[in-house]
Amino acid sequence: MSDIEQPAGELWGREGFREDPYVTAQTLEEAGDAPAVILPLGAWLGLTEETRNASNRKIGVLVAPGESIEPLLPILDSIPVIALQFPAFNDGRSYSKAELIKNQHHFKGELRAVGDVLIDQVAYMLRTGFDTMKVNHAVTLNRLAGHNLHDVPGYYQPGRGSHTVSGTYSWRRVPGA
Repeated sequence: MSDIEQPAGELWGREGFREDPYVTAQTLEEAGDAPAVILPLGAWLGLTEETRNASNRKIGVLVAPGESIEPLLPILDSIPVIALQFPAFNDGRSYSKAELIKNQHHFKGELRAVGDVLIDQVAYMLRTGFDTMKVNHAVTLNRLAGHNLHDVPGYYQPGRGSHTVSGTYSWRRVPGA
């Protein structure tokens, strides 16, 4: 199994750290007999529907910031996990994809952030729909392990699980507010 790439880091979700059942591989063949695998979008799209559905394993998909999620939208119900990459802290394209996948298209599977996940981003990642994060940043690991996750008491923008301040929007005035 030397060809299997297991991203460094710990898997964290709202319930805390847990073991990651998924391995990341470039192809299904490289995953060997792993029961759960995440493939890059190109490899995942190259699988037949029959292969994705008839397999005895869970097959998730890894989407890079520059890749389109459009091919996934009609078949979201058949995908167990979508991992969205954050190659750098200042690349926010995966936030937009998370919002579309979870909140507009109602994806019920696991939405995972992978890559450069920092403590300052965790609360916003949760608000935009991420269920889990693959964390390897030492400070972030320590803060999450100590349940030291702070968020702001109110938001100006609506979002998943947010406590929006009523009648306050930075882009417009609400009459009577």
